[in-house]
Amino acid sequence: MNQVILFSPIGGTDPISAVNYRDGSMLHICRVYKPSKVILYMSAEVLDYHKKDNRYLYCLNRLEKMQERTMEYELIARPELKNVQEFDYFYQDFHKIFEKIFNEKDVTDTIIVNVSSGTPAMKSGLLVLQTLGEFPCKMVQVATPEQKMNEHSHKGYDVEVAWDLNEDNEEGFENRCKEIQCPTLSAIKKEEIIKKHLSVYDYRAAVSVAKTMPDLYTRNYFDYLRLAESRLLLDFSTVDKIIREKDYQCLPIRESGKRKCFEYALSLQIKLWREEYADFIRGITPLIVDLLEMALKYQCKIDINKYCRIKSRKIELKNKSLEVKTRVWDMKKLQGTPLLEALDKEFGCFRGENIYSVHLQSLIHIFSKNYKMIGLAKDLTNVEGRIRNMAAHEIVSITEDTIVERTELTGKQIMEKIKEMFNFTGIKIKSNDWNSYNDMNDQIICKLGTF
Repeated sequence: MNQVILFSPIGGTDPISAVNYRDGSMLHICRVYKPSKVILYMSAEVLDYHKKDNRYLYCLNRLEKMQERTMEYELIARPELKNVQEFDYFYQDFHKIFEKIFNEKDVTDTIIVNVSSGTPAMKSGLLVLQTLGEFPCKMVQVATPEQKMNEHSHKGYDVEVAWDLNEDNEEGFENRCKEIQCPTLSAIKKEEIIKKHLSVYDYRAAVSVAKTMPDLYTRNYFDYLRLAESRLLLDFSTVDKIIREKDYQCLPIRESGKRKCFEYALSLQIKLWREEYADFIRGITPLIVDLLEMALKYQCKIDINKYCRIKSRKIELKNKSLEVKTRVWDMKKLQGTPLLEALDKEFGCFRGENIYSVHLQSLIHIFSKNYKMIGLAKDLTNVEGRIRNMAAHEIVSITEDTIVERTELTGKQIMEKIKEMFNFTGIKIKSNDWNSYNDMNDQIICKLGTF
């Protein structure tokens, strides 16, 4: 229960270097991590040294006494192992050993692996084993005291002298251990899938993939994926919460009402990029109404809220009733105003209730002197009239060809007119703000693979 188990190949500087008289990697990890069990992997050469003077267990026993604790030892001897550079041998042998360790361990136990001792083939075998992700372990690397390649010397080695001269036995020794994060092959593949989801703005799918990965791999970017998902859903309460927590800002427009309108336009642009033409067309009506309303207020100084009222109605749902509030024209407030005169002239004895884009377009036509704005308002209203109702109320396929046939405009041209209309609303938008989602994606991708 709650054991710390160290698996360690034995290398040329273990247990104590005869060159600098400092801990070899195996002994240093034991000093720092205080494992309750140590599994030592010995090649033929190492086994000879062990039989000669018991150097490895001698130093471990001395460390036990120094730290006033006990350790259990298991020796895995490979007397036949003389060609220590064969990667295939170590990978297969380590796989069997780790399978046994993990079958016997308790769920509360922690496995530590020394990846600094042993031959290059041994180290590679251990790292590949971790990359495949079958055996979750802490991979520990130990820096050399001189921060350069170790020198090996075994001639005339005296383990007792080495222990007495070992500088790491002194109080306040330098901890040279470092846990290295080795991504599993599964994590690498899943992060590539996340990148593909980001490239098509499918943030919900990216979040779903990230949820299947250990927190170790996703902690540096998971919240940013959630932010992107919430942003596309226009869930600004979640967006603002994550922005505050992460001190990260990705929204070009931050003023509440203006932000909502601009972010909605960005979401329509993404539907167009993804060739979701039916959703794009169905989504333009509320945006066109908002744009024309803002343009009327900013350019013509006409605030239609002064001529509206709120109409409430209840919708009965399965377990509760929902109150829906809608803005409608208030004929009393319109009475005797130039607006009613203009609407009467356009629609004849105007008695309109709901506020439609054609009402606002007519007011722009009458009260604005900006021909560019008048033309854009007319074009956008025509698009809505010619295809939006068909997309919203009929079971029909909407393609780029359908849009062109009905409106004489491509989806891209419609989006460009929407962008131009923003210029008349008083919202200060830079041209590169329209690339905001791609910039956000690039920043998230930079965080993948870092943990």
